[in-house]
Parts: sequence; structure tokens; C-alpha cells
Amino acid sequence: MTDSKVAKRSGSKSSTLRRRVTMTDVAKAAGCSQATVSFVLNRTAGMKLSQQTRDRVLETARTMGYLSPTFPVKAASPAQFPLMDGVIGFAVDQLATSPEAVVAIEGARQASWNAGNVILVAQTLCDPDMEPRTLKALTSQGISALIYMAIFTREIVVPDYLRTVDIPVVLLNCYTADHAFPAVVPSEIAGGQSSTRHLIRHGHKRIATITGEPWMEAAQDRLKGYRRALATADIPFDPDLVVEGDWSASAGYAATVRLLALAERPTAIFCQNDRTAIGCYEALKEAGLSIPEDISVIGYDDEEIARHMHPPLTSSILPHRAMGMWAVERIDIPATGARRHPITKLECPLVERASVGPPPAR
Repeated sequence: MTDSKVAKRSGSKSSTLRRRVTMTDVAKAAGCSQATVSFVLNRTAGMKLSQQTRDRVLETARTMGYLSPTFPVKAASPAQFPLMDGVIGFAVDQLATSPEAVVAIEGARQASWNAGNVILVAQTLCDPDMEPRTLKALTSQGISALIYMAIFTREIVVPDYLRTVDIPVVLLNCYTADHAFPAVVPSEIAGGQSSTRHLIRHGHKRIATITGEPWMEAAQDRLKGYRRALATADIPFDPDLVVEGDWSASAGYAATVRLLALAERPTAIFCQNDRTAIGCYEALKEAGLSIPEDISVIGYDDEEIARHMHPPLTSSILPHRAMGMWAVERIDIPATGARRHPITKLECPLVERASVGPPPAR
């Protein structure tokens, strides 16, 4: 090995050693979640963790230099850690209208159970009277943290009550203008860009899109991603190829009929959710067109129906499960005070199936 290679490797090693150890590093080394590490190091009351887990976390943190060698590792007294389940509250505005809330709750449950805690769920419907009462009822149960979720991605004004609680609050699929709380949302612009780029890579240049309701941030951002992908590929934007929908199958059907009536019809359609794609499929089949031989279709959300359509639909995953897990991992961050929390955006991975192919030969 040459001296230069030795120096390079040595320099890389030194750089690694100088990097500050984080709570995430400790969690990985200890084989547990970041929330578990936080609960142990902060001696959070009400967490049902075994003494073996506590000792492992403390020893790992000391060994990695995250804690000083003098940090006490003796067992906590029963007064510090009561023998009861820890509880994390989960408030959501709408629980029964779509699967997103259930998926997010399941992600939060998985992360919570890893730390030996349970999730207590409540629906608020954003009712001005009942929502504050619901949140107070949740916090009266001795919860250690609260996750507050909105079904539609948007900026919200949180109830004043949440700014007074002395437990961590994390926002899921929503955020506040003052960034007072940790928040996580899907990376919708990148998702729309990725979907459109996928069609471009298959050779498509005349790409239509059927949007959701334009007042919704998800529709706005997916359209921005669509336009960015076209611009990056030097494909002119054609407003005739953008049809407004409302996320429904019937809107997808009507929009596709309209697109097929153009003098030069598209070779691919980006449906901005899977339900829209269902209606798009029906309109294309009624017109005697095959997918993807005559026209390619791509969806968004990756609902269960997408894999059972004929042909199976290429679609992007809305990362609500990952968002729920992320929220639990972030509950150790203080939710009050002057600190501004950046909005975390999680990727919407594309699942490639059989609905996309090259454009037909002209």
C-alpha cells in the first residue's frame, strides 16, 4: 500500500473519529429505537423497559462517548420508573375516511411497541369545541408525548392548548407557520418529479397529468414536480395536457375522455392518485386502447388496489407508515420554546409495475 493511500485512509479514520456521536448512533449500536434511548437517558417516567435494556443503552452510550463515564448506570428506583405501560397519544382529524391515518398509526404502533409503550388514539374532526376537549382527555391519561396528525397535508393552526402542555408534541402530515413543533410530511414535489421522470425515461414526451383538487397542497406539489421534470428534460409544458380532477375514479374517467379527444393525444398519463387511475383505466379500455402498449399510465399513493389492477399499476408510495415511525422517534425533542424545527420531508418511493412501457411507434 502506498504512503498516499495510507495517509488517505488514516485521514478518513480520523475524520470519522471526530464526528459527534448522536442518539441515533447509540440506538443502532444498542439495537433499539431512538425513542428507547431517549427514555432511558432522560429517565422518563412511565416507560415499561426491562432493566436489561436500560443497562445496555447506558453502557453503549458510555462506550461510544455519548455519556461521560461518570453518568450513573445503576438501576432506577420504582419511584423513577413505575411498573406501568408508557402511553403515547395520537390525535388525528379524520380516522375513517381514508387508509392513511390507519397506516400512520400502525407505523407509530410498531415504533412504540419496540420501546414497550402503547398508542392511545382519538379522532378530533377539527371541531372547535370537541377538539380541545379531546386533547385534554388524552393528556389527562398520563401520556408521555402527543402525535397530532392531519389527513390532508397542510399548514395548520394548532389548538392553543397544545402550546401549553409539558410533553413533547410532534406534527404528522402537517406543520405550523412558526415551526414550533417537529413536523413530517411527504416529499410531494420530488414524488411528482420522480413519476414524470419515469415516463420520460421510457421515451415519452407527450405526458398528460390528471390533478387533484387545486386547493390542496398535495395536488399543487405533485404538479410542480411534473413541471420540473418536463423542464429538466427540455419538454415544453402544454396546459392542454393538464386536467383538473378531484381524486375520484369518476373524475379520472372524465379527464381521460377529454385527453383522448385532443388532436394529438398523450402517450402517457400521470394520474395523481390511484383512484383517478382506476377511472383512467376504464376510459382507455372503453376506447379500445391497451395499457401500456397504446398508452402508459402511472398512479400515486400505492393503495392496495394498485397491485390488483390489470395490468398492475406503477405507483408512488405515500410514506405514512414511515412518517408514523418517524414521529415516535422524534418525541424526545422539546416542542415548546423559541427553537424552530425544520419540516422533514420523507421520500415517496416509486413502485414499478406493468402499466408503463415505451410510446407506440408513430
